[in-house]
Amino acid sequence: MTKKELVNAIAAEAGLTIKDSGKALNAFVSAFGKAMKKGERIQLPGLGTFKVEKRNARTVRNPRTGEQLKVPAKKVVKFKAAPALNKSL
Repeated sequence: MTKKELVNAIAAEAGLTIKDSGKALNAFVSAFGKAMKKGERIQLPGLGTFKVEKRNARTVRNPRTGEQLKVPAKKVVKFKAAPALNKSL
């Protein structure tokens, strides 16, 4: 689903204009990004939980050349689906 398709689906489901649903989606994405930068956990009932975790530095091997590479530590977003979402699939 593209952003345009999602905006249209939100507009149809909520009875909003496409312009208003686009603004709402942009506000959600902005708030979501700010919360993730702070390291906050976001729980959406029926959808799941998003949280930021730190991935440790590690050494990997390039399968083509066999060369050892060092991957630095970084933060990643993890998602755990809610039981209701898993059940609906």
